[in-house]
Amino acid sequence: MTRNPFDMGDVRRLERHLARVVPQARRDTRAVMMRGAVNIKRDWRANARASAPKHAPHYPRTIGFDLHMFGPDQLLAIIGPEKTGRQGALGNLLEYGSANNPPHADGGRALAAELPGFEAQLELIVARGLAWW
Repeated sequence: MTRNPFDMGDVRRLERHLARVVPQARRDTRAVMMRGAVNIKRDWRANARASAPKHAPHYPRTIGFDLHMFGPDQLLAIIGPEKTGRQGALGNLLEYGSANNPPHADGGRALAAELPGFEAQLELIVARGLAWW
């Protein structure tokens, strides 16, 4: 009969470690999501102010965000113009363009600028969680 190389002590240590780091990782992830949404909103507004046509001066102020939590481990940030705001309904037309208007991609550029930093912060959270190893 062979001896089982599996040590339950390691499993218990991992369980205690995860019990400590998972709540902190959840808090950190929520903070990273909030910071990312704020940064994208700010950059989108700045891009829209620089590129919005003269007939849409109020459009940049309609850009905002909502952060939704679906249970402890699922977050969703919805960022963009508030359709009910003054000129907010122009968001799709300005962002994606039409047959007569080129797309501005203000939100797309803001997202692309934020993405590397956002991913780096999430990688740090994961690395801290695995640091016990």
